[in-house]
Amino acid sequence: MTEFVVAMLWSVVEVLLVYTGALLVRVLSLGRWRTENARNKEARIFAPAGALSFRRDGQRVVTANGVYMAGFLFYAVLAVGLVSVVRWGSAA
Repeated sequence: MTEFVVAMLWSVVEVLLVYTGALLVRVLSLGRWRTENARNKEARIFAPAGALSFRRDGQRVVTANGVYMAGFLFYAVLAVGLVSVVRWGSAA
């Protein structure tokens, strides 16, 4: 039962990272970049192995791995920022 709960929680975390990463890519690129559609796996056809992004028809496409990485980095920077704000606030 515990393994099931952990698997479900990890799935929720992964979905959160992917959606945050996709939103981040769209906002920071001002809509010029797009994210890979998870269903048709364009990166397998158009990108080199392990690529985080590639160009297709003149538009930058961020792969699923790139979106996952962007979401993870967003929350890592957010955590570091929160820790520094708390430490700075407690020192004053």
